[in-house]
Amino acid sequence: MLQTPHEPQWSTAVPSPRLRRDLAGPWHSEAACRRDEAGLFFAPSQEPTAARLSREAAAKSVCARCPVLLECREHALLQPEPYGVWGGLTAAERRVVLGRRRRRQSAEAA
Repeated sequence: MLQTPHEPQWSTAVPSPRLRRDLAGPWHSEAACRRDEAGLFFAPSQEPTAARLSREAAAKSVCARCPVLLECREHALLQPEPYGVWGGLTAAERRVVLGRRRRRQSAEAA
């Protein structure tokens, strides 16, 4: 699918059939974040904006090298996970992806 210039790269990422695993299965055992501090992926209460952005960037850098990034992302979108960085996306970024999916599904159904 072609990306429009204003559409972020992450908005259309969907696991390819080749990479798809059973989402109820052990994909998480291969996750790069299993070796990192959980606090990197979830915000402490009343975290200042600059600290949040820095922490999220660090979490996303872990996600970028993760072999199960797409499975993690799809899990977070299907659940949906309301907090934290999952599959390289923040909760706000996941809401955008879900909104786009809903609009696309509505348009396809019409």
